Amino acid sequence: MAANIVTLTMNPAIDVSTSVARISPAHKLRCAEPHRDPGGGGINVARVLQRYGADVLAVYVAGGATGSLLRQLVRREGIADLVIEEPQETREDLTVLETETGDQFRFVMPGPAIGAETWRAALDAIDNLAAPRFVVASGSLPLGVPVDFYARMARSARKSDTKLVVDTSGAALEAALAEKPHLIKPNLRELGELVGAPLAHETEWRNAAAKLVADGKAEIVALTLGDKGALLATKDAIWAADTPKVNVVSTVGAGDSFLAVLIWSFASGLGPEAALRQAVAAGSAALLSPGTDLCHPADVERLAADVATRRL
Repeated sequence: MAANIVTLTMNPAIDVSTSVARISPAHKLRCAEPHRDPGGGGINVARVLQRYGADVLAVYVAGGATGSLLRQLVRREGIADLVIEEPQETREDLTVLETETGDQFRFVMPGPAIGAETWRAALDAIDNLAAPRFVVASGSLPLGVPVDFYARMARSARKSDTKLVVDTSGAALEAALAEKPHLIKPNLRELGELVGAPLAHETEWRNAAAKLVADGKAEIVALTLGDKGALLATKDAIWAADTPKVNVVSTVGAGDSFLAVLIWSFASGLGPEAALRQAVAAGSAALLSPGTDLCHPADVERLAADVATRRL
């Protein structure tokens, strides 16, 4: 099986979204009809890439009745997939919009503990693919998976000249940096945890991202900053981009939309500044979609014209 871009999701979820007038204790809350989407970082990236017509393959762990539903939801969107079978049930996450206030509540479940047979099968599945150009490993690691899992992937990727993209946090991200992935995408909190500093000012977060590149920890650092935009650090330069103003409907999947379009842009031959502009537009476009719908190319194209970039 071959694909230009492969995504890996070790801890996927079925994302359930609904709304209610107001959340209050000790009462039955009459919710709107729920909507279900396939979720988890890598699957979300694959969903957006599919909308762009990219040659993408989603590799993910799935198990039990919820795992069967997850497969149906992925394939409903026309995404080619490779499923790593797991006996434990795939998790479900819940997002609830409180319509009276516009507040959004996100309930994220931990996911099952998986055994060595499953995570080793995932590594083997990636190794046995016909050398994709990019592998996007995104999301948390479930219980039972070693903290150096993404680091092992980075070692393997180097042997085939595959560019490994890692979007995770904490100890798993720190371990991955020991093996020099191609690109990492922390948010400001995750970068602060990684370098052990609060990073309260632009100069501090810019220097922290640049130092990771200069020290050879990653070739590219894509730092997302919420409503402050994003920053892209490479060995040649650092670019910053401001977020265009939008009416926020849902914040779910903005980071995954950003990453998907960033990788699509690089795969399409765009340079760093143009790729950052498209990615920031994608993150903003995701805010326009309800629940877990993610970004759509038409919205991205429209918003990209309003994204201001600058070389630092």
